[in-house]
Amino acid sequence: MLIKKSCTYSKKRFWAGLLLAQFLLFLILSKVNYAIKVFESFFEIQKRIHQQIFFKIPFSVGDVFYILLIIIFLFFIYKIIKKSSRKSYSLKLLILLNILYFTYQLFWGMLYFQKPILEKLPEKEINVEEVKALALDYLELCKQTRTLVREDHNGVFIISNTTLIKAEILRNQMKLPFHLNNKKGTGILAFKSSLFKPIMSYTGILGYYNPFTAEAQYNSTLPSTYIPFTLSHESAHQLGYAKEQEANFIGFLIGKDSKNTDLKYSTEYFVLKSLVNYLVDKDEEFVKNILEHYSPEMKRDRLAEKVFIKKHEGLLDVFFGFTNDLFLKSNQQDGSITYSYFIDLLIRYQ
Repeated sequence: MLIKKSCTYSKKRFWAGLLLAQFLLFLILSKVNYAIKVFESFFEIQKRIHQQIFFKIPFSVGDVFYILLIIIFLFFIYKIIKKSSRKSYSLKLLILLNILYFTYQLFWGMLYFQKPILEKLPEKEINVEEVKALALDYLELCKQTRTLVREDHNGVFIISNTTLIKAEILRNQMKLPFHLNNKKGTGILAFKSSLFKPIMSYTGILGYYNPFTAEAQYNSTLPSTYIPFTLSHESAHQLGYAKEQEANFIGFLIGKDSKNTDLKYSTEYFVLKSLVNYLVDKDEEFVKNILEHYSPEMKRDRLAEKVFIKKHEGLLDVFFGFTNDLFLKSNQQDGSITYSYFIDLLIRYQ
């Protein structure tokens, strides 16, 4: 009997079947509210343990883990191509995929099926005129806050102190309205500059959450307008908000009334850009008018963003945009280039 078990576990079809069984199991669990609540509760424990373990290490442990995974995958593929070792390493690859998939779903994947924040807000239809009015309000807010931040020698917004922004984000996590947020912040500073930042600039990815280490990575070479809100967005993932537009909304709540002017300006500027992007195919003239009425300081910031994006355009940007879009849609999200859900949350909240 022991011999039969050993033979079973050493067969590729067993591990392929197990992987398929996992897909089906987690698909079924994603439809069960009680199961989702169990995963949410487990996440609260897991995130604190992981952040306590990894936050003192000055570099991104999650990135090192990804680098090692890439090396292992490339090695396995090389061995699979060689006929003499194909069977053995095909089996090892399937075992590794089973472990990674199970760990990912346990630590993070099932959080995509949580009760949407939208259900916690009053029902309201999106009215284009209301969105326009909000865009005008945020234009004025941005103009006012922009006068309070520092500039570099080119007159472009520059962050005063990134550490102070991170600390402010953690404080503001504790002030989130309870009727919208039932998750607890750890108070642990687990933000890391990504080891992949030279590549990230060419991908359009501003930051990402590592589900295996609970670290929040960001591209520290981005224009300063991006960085504070990116940190706020990734901190929302650390709280346990998996969906991108919900993380944007929680990031907005964290930054909107911040005493840190860098975070406040970056948040207001993100909201304004989101409103403008939502309106661009609904009233192009209105959007042009908004852009024309940016303050001179805001126009310099916008130009700096455009120069950065233009400098880093290429195939990687297209590739990662496409793959990220597929990933989001596979997790019941609308894709990477959508603002409607965030705008819906914003309007209902306002």
